[in-house]
Amino acid sequence: MMKAAKSRIQYAMSWIRRQPPKVKAFIGVVTAMTVLVFLRVIVHDNEYLFLASEAVQYATGISVLIYKLTKEKTCAGLSLKTQELTALYLGVRLYCSFVMGFDLHTLLDSAAFFTTLWVIYMIRLKLRPTYMEDKDNFPIYYVVVPCAVVSFLIHPSARHHIINRFFWAFCVYLEAVSVLPQLRVMQNTKTVEPFTAHYVFALGIARFLSCAHWILEVVLDARGGLLTALGSGSYGLWPFMVILSETIQTFILADFCYYYVQSLMGGQLVLRLPSGVV
Repeated sequence: MMKAAKSRIQYAMSWIRRQPPKVKAFIGVVTAMTVLVFLRVIVHDNEYLFLASEAVQYATGISVLIYKLTKEKTCAGLSLKTQELTALYLGVRLYCSFVMGFDLHTLLDSAAFFTTLWVIYMIRLKLRPTYMEDKDNFPIYYVVVPCAVVSFLIHPSARHHIINRFFWAFCVYLEAVSVLPQLRVMQNTKTVEPFTAHYVFALGIARFLSCAHWILEVVLDARGGLLTALGSGSYGLWPFMVILSETIQTFILADFCYYYVQSLMGGQLVLRLPSGVV
């Protein structure tokens, strides 16, 4: 039964792969909407989706990194720049949490922040000979500078100091694009070893759950009420930018996740990406 189900999944994915881009996009949108409706039916508190997102990213994703770095003794295929961007937005978000409101997410972010610093230490010092520096060639200022500029222009309007509101918007925008250097590394190598693939796939699942949380909370449940609570930022665009950032994170990783599942169903340990992916 399992083999028959696996065969049907492989056939379906093979059929999808042969379709033109517009058909693939339509199938992706329909699938995403179906999953959102399913989550809406089975999840009664949307906060669980947000917690699940952080659990997948921090517990599963980072655990895979820890195993790779400690057991495999290599950081090949990992982007140091993505880890540095992750530490940057987590550090900024922790600052905002302490000055704007401490909660459970602050504890999770703290654990993720210090673990990410450890990953950076391992890549920079302990496992430096295995670091693919020539492949990790995405300029960080390509994402940091635009995020800072947009944060200055569009940020939440709340009772907090303007600097804190700017920082909060900055970490939201930076998180959305922090994975780009990692995708560039995979684009340059064209092959992704298992643990790196597991890590990036966990990021993709986490981003989808987080995006689902915001869409269900804002569009279906609050009917716009949460947007008012967040505050309409500069020129009234802040709520829109929050949703847009979550959606961008999801779509950035969607293509990779598709080929990851396809490779997994095919029994391949090493993921080989076709030209043009990521």
